[in-house]
Amino acid sequence: MSTIENSKAKIAIIGGGAAGSSAALYFGQLGLNVTLFEKDASLVSGPPWCHLHAGGNLYREISDAQCIALLKQSIDFLRFYPFVVDYRPTVIVLPVTDSSTPEALLPRLKLLTEEYKALIAKDPKNEVLGKPENYYQVYTKEAIERLREKAVVQNPRTSDEWMIPVARNIDLDKVQFPLIMVQEYGLNLFRLAAGAEMTLQALDSVTLHTNSIVYNVQQNVETEGWDISYIKEDVSHTESFDYLINAAGFKTGKIDDLLGAPCKSMVEFKAAYVSHWDGCEGTQFPEIVFHGERGTPRGMGQFTPYPGGYFQLHGMTKEITLYEDGLVASSLVSCQPRLGQDFIDKIERSWTEEETEKRTRAAIEHLSQYIPSFKSATVGSKPLFGAQQIPGDDPTLRVAEVSFPRERYARCEIVKVSSILDMIDAIAKQFVSLGYLKADVVGRRDLPHAIHLDEVSLKERAESIAEAREYPRDMANRNISEQRG
Repeated sequence: MSTIENSKAKIAIIGGGAAGSSAALYFGQLGLNVTLFEKDASLVSGPPWCHLHAGGNLYREISDAQCIALLKQSIDFLRFYPFVVDYRPTVIVLPVTDSSTPEALLPRLKLLTEEYKALIAKDPKNEVLGKPENYYQVYTKEAIERLREKAVVQNPRTSDEWMIPVARNIDLDKVQFPLIMVQEYGLNLFRLAAGAEMTLQALDSVTLHTNSIVYNVQQNVETEGWDISYIKEDVSHTESFDYLINAAGFKTGKIDDLLGAPCKSMVEFKAAYVSHWDGCEGTQFPEIVFHGERGTPRGMGQFTPYPGGYFQLHGMTKEITLYEDGLVASSLVSCQPRLGQDFIDKIERSWTEEETEKRTRAAIEHLSQYIPSFKSATVGSKPLFGAQQIPGDDPTLRVAEVSFPRERYARCEIVKVSSILDMIDAIAKQFVSLGYLKADVVGRRDLPHAIHLDEVSLKERAESIAEAREYPRDMANRNISEQRG
């Protein structure tokens, strides 16, 4: 049965990042006529993301309401993109220098467990983070000391087996107890880039324009739609569309300026650092997050594992992930926040070897405070980097989806990649009201893209994208073990 009310409606999406690619994939599978414009050669090349925020436990400063929203959104994302998820848990650690305690995290974890149970009761298919009773586990110092004596398990299946490398490698004198293990999984950017591209190229309803730069958007007075002008292969083209989705990421404000749309937003430059640790061959780590006060020398440290001994590192200090003048806001003159030229050079050209070495070494030092043997790690590649849009004026905001500042115009505002499905649902409701879609399609999660993807081809394409972007091929892969609770 058709999901379309009006098959002639033409949808333009500017920006092939996680938001734009997912919207094209979703609406293309429903049969809408979609055209996606992306300036780069491949999709999903924006700011780094590596983590399914299934409860937002990395962010103590955000509200319970945001955490509950992140839990629901993460479950939706996992169901829609199972081939992107690395099924390994996350360990939350509070250093002894931290002003809070692990016990302070427990009320929120209990709340999230109850919310997870309620989501499963609503739809049994939501049980994708393991059993609710295993959503988090608490490990006392005595339990960790016992695990410290056990041999590392090559393909961990249980929480205890995942915790063994943590117990054997962290400095027990530097951390508070208990440690907390949460079923927050990893996400692989390169696999999403590959899977989205492969699916979109196979859809007759989607036109994919990569290496295409949109330089003008004008409202068509006759149709009340949009005329979009773009350059592809040095040739200028103009096409007309009924609806425009602005998914241009940190350049969203440039499109707003062309349309005269009202706006208030910020942009933050972000970077994560890639290290290689020779001393851990054959060891599968969970992700480890060391809480800390943002912007201080003891800012949060994030230790994210990939196959092949590679680790992605965040350190919420000004010497590592946070940059002086890296957070900028829109102005009365323009919707587009103005990042400094040095940040634009990093995004559009390259990093210097000197800065790559300096900041990656600082990240390694930051994490080796708590994992002493990690001090021997080396630079693995150039950093993962990009600029992230944040709607409004609250830099701690973690849950945002989409706004509709003009008729037939959606401005994507996701801060975390897991918000994508709520964004799509909101746009789908607009399409229903405009007569493009039938009402029963809103909230669908059973689209067939993941079923039809061939794993061998997906892996090969993901690795080739990583290599083309000058990252290790191993970073395009998931860990072998799949522990689901």
